[in-house]
Amino acid sequence: MLRLYTHESCLRHDPCPGHAESPLRLKAVLQALDADRFATVDRVEAPRASREQLLRVHDAAHVDRVLGSAPQEGRVQLDPDTWMSPGSDEAALRAAGATCAAVDAVLSGQVPRAFCAVRPPGHHATSGEAMGFCLFNSIAVAAAHAVVAHGLQRVLIADFDVHHGNGTQDIFEREPRVMFVSSHQSPLYPETGFAHEHGVGNILNAPLPAGAGSMEFRETWHHDLLPRMHAFKPQLVLVSAGFDAHRDDPLADLRLGTEDYAWITHQLVELARAHAGGRLVSSLEGGYDLRALAASAAAHVEALLY
Repeated sequence: MLRLYTHESCLRHDPCPGHAESPLRLKAVLQALDADRFATVDRVEAPRASREQLLRVHDAAHVDRVLGSAPQEGRVQLDPDTWMSPGSDEAALRAAGATCAAVDAVLSGQVPRAFCAVRPPGHHATSGEAMGFCLFNSIAVAAAHAVVAHGLQRVLIADFDVHHGNGTQDIFEREPRVMFVSSHQSPLYPETGFAHEHGVGNILNAPLPAGAGSMEFRETWHHDLLPRMHAFKPQLVLVSAGFDAHRDDPLADLRLGTEDYAWITHQLVELARAHAGGRLVSSLEGGYDLRALAASAAAHVEALLY
């Protein structure tokens, strides 16, 4: 069984007109997941993250800034790419809350895997800064929740978004209980994620050049990343599921296809089965061509079903 966490508040976060990270993204994903082949998915309303959960990875000043910046009308700009509209604070709370609830569900044995269809995305948010469309770092909040609330000693975060998850790395680069593994295009925003960045031995980055496609992506994961991930023997697998490395995405220049997202998802499910009792939580990150996003997210979720 697979559980899907989402919330209508995540559709109300509405950056400036023409912004790539629009509510249409989540609508496209949810419409794709309405297909008959997903009829067995257990759909649950995402709760709000608690202040305690957020403070495990974010400074109090950052939490207060995000929760206090949503306007009553109009929009507020937090950085060149990151905006808040009425309801953005609630969307961010629900996105982070979804990942924590999903961790609770898989670790308690309610379901083996969960997908959080939420926005705004999170992996660029650092401990003290909103950036790159991201307000709270939902996957980081989930990892810290697994470590602190559930006592896990080995939590893995796999990030295949086309942009490096600089915020996730920033939060955990001195935390050996959390391993962060990322493939991403380089050079590209946010200009981090170089191969020499290792943290305390828990950071593994695999930059890919513009134009790299299926072969380079699969070889990188198969030969370089997955063996190290298996050696870590994670007790829980978390996924920053960004679909903007697709060949049709307008914000980057990798050349993946929908089938590549099915492939990497199968690899991560097998990793979770080998070491974590199958326990895996995935959360939506990037993906900005609506058709490619919908198809890729559907392929990802279908692979999580098995």
